Amino acid sequence: MNDSALYAQALPPGPVDPDTPLDLLGGMTPAAFMRDVWHRKPLLIRQAVPGIVPPVSRDALFDLADRDDVESRLVTHFRNRWKLAHGPFARENLPGVKTRQWTLLVQGVNLHDAAAAELMGRFRFVPDARLDDVMISYATDGGGVGPHFDSYDVFLLQVSGRRRWRISSQTSLELIPDMPLKILADFSAEQEWVLEPGDMLYLPPQYAHDGIAEGECMTCSIGFRAPAYRELAGHFLAWLSETVEDNEDLGGRYADAGERAATRPAQLPAGMAKAVAERLKALQWNSQMVSEFLGTHLSEPKPGVEFAEIADMPLRRYATLASRHGVVLAPASIALYDRANFFLNGEAYEPPAELMPWLKKLADNRQLSAREVETCADLPDLMETFHHWTLEGWLQLGPRL
Repeated sequence: MNDSALYAQALPPGPVDPDTPLDLLGGMTPAAFMRDVWHRKPLLIRQAVPGIVPPVSRDALFDLADRDDVESRLVTHFRNRWKLAHGPFARENLPGVKTRQWTLLVQGVNLHDAAAAELMGRFRFVPDARLDDVMISYATDGGGVGPHFDSYDVFLLQVSGRRRWRISSQTSLELIPDMPLKILADFSAEQEWVLEPGDMLYLPPQYAHDGIAEGECMTCSIGFRAPAYRELAGHFLAWLSETVEDNEDLGGRYADAGERAATRPAQLPAGMAKAVAERLKALQWNSQMVSEFLGTHLSEPKPGVEFAEIADMPLRRYATLASRHGVVLAPASIALYDRANFFLNGEAYEPPAELMPWLKKLADNRQLSAREVETCADLPDLMETFHHWTLEGWLQLGPRL
């Protein structure tokens, strides 16, 4: 049995109290930040995380960039030419750390490192449905990715070295054509700061910015999901198509009793279009169906994520261990819920009413303590569900003491 997959490395962070002032937000409460700043204006926060240590070392980041299951990019600006390459990158294929003007970007570090996951957990005052990942940017002196904008909110946390940020509220977002990177054609900075370790800059969507390393540095970008409505519409229609088989109003076949003999056989019968249009009115949806779609869609694991399945373990043995260690959602698991449904890794469940409070607590806290598991041990359906999810690799036992 793979104990490293069965047991969590560390306990995950729980919910954030919306009414407690946080250093992370410059002394603001999460409630005030979401009301007054989020999606509205930039905010510079000095010493948001005092005494911060990089979640991963430079060498560990280079090792992640060499993995097939980790998304990484290399940006260079040598001889005034921008170049972009996609990983994985063997360490010997990266430029030397003394070479100026290159940047390594590694996505989803929170999926592979407990410290990065803990860091992302500090931002759970934003709903999990919007949280994306922690990207770490390593840069040598002069390194950056050029003036650009993001389509989503982002927190830029300096974790080592120094980086100079210039930002602009400009509305002109035209890009330089025929470039491997999305670099603004005309960038006019309005504000400028140098961020030291522990400093953080929040930027709302489409706010132009340019960050340049002053010496070797590392920056964590905590990014958020902002799916395009067209993308959501396409996925929703695909999801809706899966409900057709269960729609009784769409039973039967098209029939045309009384159709006249055709004089223009290639002409589409008007009656056919009318009849089908009438029958397709059965494809209606309401807000609860949209909620179920969103829970299913937004809890889908990121592309490339593979869960470490556990060899079969007897349910009784599992229940004993769960009551001793508690249960923890795997780092890559995404759990959401609405009024009636629980969603985990793209699967929707409509659990009995007595199970829902425990599942909500699991999703909000990303764990249930040993005492909580023991308390709900008289709910066999819940323990069987936890057992199944653990064998799938979606759920883990709490850390070994």
